[in-house]
Amino acid sequence: MFLPARTVLAGVDGSEQSERCAEWATAEAALLGASLHLVLAYDTAHRREWADELVRGVAARCRAAEPELHVRAQAVPGNPAEDLVARSAEAALVVVGSRGRGAIRDALLGSVSTAVATSAGCPAVVVRGAGEPGPGPVVVGLDLSPASRPALHFAFDCADRRGRELVAVQALPDAYFLPAILDDAERRRHQEDAEEQVSGQLAVWREHYPDVVVRRIATDQHPVESLCEQARGARLLVVGHRSRSTPARPGSVALGVLHHSPCPVAVVGDQVGLDW
Repeated sequence: MFLPARTVLAGVDGSEQSERCAEWATAEAALLGASLHLVLAYDTAHRREWADELVRGVAARCRAAEPELHVRAQAVPGNPAEDLVARSAEAALVVVGSRGRGAIRDALLGSVSTAVATSAGCPAVVVRGAGEPGPGPVVVGLDLSPASRPALHFAFDCADRRGRELVAVQALPDAYFLPAILDDAERRRHQEDAEEQVSGQLAVWREHYPDVVVRRIATDQHPVESLCEQARGARLLVVGHRSRSTPARPGSVALGVLHHSPCPVAVVGDQVGLDW
């Protein structure tokens, strides 16, 4: 399996979004055969008692949902994003809500969610939408960059474990920006080359996951728009992200879907190794 059966790490803070995060992480840990580690980071000493009580309550609900699951709960002083990113190096998966109790809780995406998703040392899931697992497929965004390769592996593994269809969405190059630069013949050649390379990537993983049904969509929409459209009702949307040495740009596809996806989003950095 792509994800080792170690620990699913989940950040909680008492918000409604973090409750959904804990529920999602509980189900995922049970599916993986992993343990669940709940962490609540608090900023001031006088909140320690509140934090301890809150995280114990969340843990009790997780154990009630999955009685066989090993659950560890911990309240720690410090910055939530920094703590989760540091711990993620030893986790199979880190899960956070889309926003919490911070100063920008009314924004589309919270600062903790953004930092964890784009800096974690393992795949990171931001639980968006209602938090309930969607009935649809696993959706993955494809391009020709190295960052998309671990994401594709992760998406195949998720689809295989869940018995879901995999929808691979490819935004064709030069189809959604600067349309006047290339003439029609040259554009077709670029697009055909891109489609051929993506077909090769898919073929590799189809050999490893022969039971996964793959549906491929090539689109001239902007990648964020297309991915969010396909993610309606999906179980999970998977995107790649360049390593922590290259911070996410405001216009990046990863940040775009994190802000607007209707379902949970998995961000898989290109630093994630493929261990067979």
